[in-house]
Amino acid sequence: MDLAQILTFTVVATLLVISPGPNGVLIVKSVTTSGKAAGFANVAGFVGAFYLHGALSVLGISVILVQSAQLFFIVKMLGAAYLCWIGINALRAALHGNAGTVGSASATAPAKSQSLRHAWLEGFLTNALNPKVSMFYLAAFPQFIPLGEGASSAFLLVLIHSLINLLWFSGMVLLLSRFMGFSRAGVMQRALKAVTGAVFVTFGIKLASFEA
Repeated sequence: MDLAQILTFTVVATLLVISPGPNGVLIVKSVTTSGKAAGFANVAGFVGAFYLHGALSVLGISVILVQSAQLFFIVKMLGAAYLCWIGINALRAALHGNAGTVGSASATAPAKSQSLRHAWLEGFLTNALNPKVSMFYLAAFPQFIPLGEGASSAFLLVLIHSLINLLWFSGMVLLLSRFMGFSRAGVMQRALKAVTGAVFVTFGIKLASFEA
């Protein structure tokens, strides 16, 4: 794999990462409701899911998934249901108004370790259950990896994709954390949860109707 192929993949992956999607919405939800650490935990979950998809693609399991209509449907519906579940929980939280107010202990306390594990899992599952990520790797690997090159080249592409995600979403976490005081106001947090919930449900419905 030469430098031109690596640069071309980097451009394609960057455009994919910065386009609006559930990852960015999840970052907004986590940072504004649980803090900066939770946002970074989300990003770590994203990266973990990319390496899972990369390994599955190298092993050929993703090919079976895409070629099997039934398996693809199951994974797609699981991913759609998970996105809708996150969205519905956010909408319920907005409706019940269980957000902290400015100056309260709940609004200023750092995220606990359990919430960080939950944030990591949210980031991981949001991508692990998204068949579009598998399809991206399956489409990218044949285009950018010359014939005869093995798993090392494939994982180089996964590494590049992961680093782009790490840089982009870490920057988003840092930017959002600068507005934490404003965004954690009770009314603003409820509004953010309502918008986040609606967007996640929309993404879930879109994923459910997606055809390979």
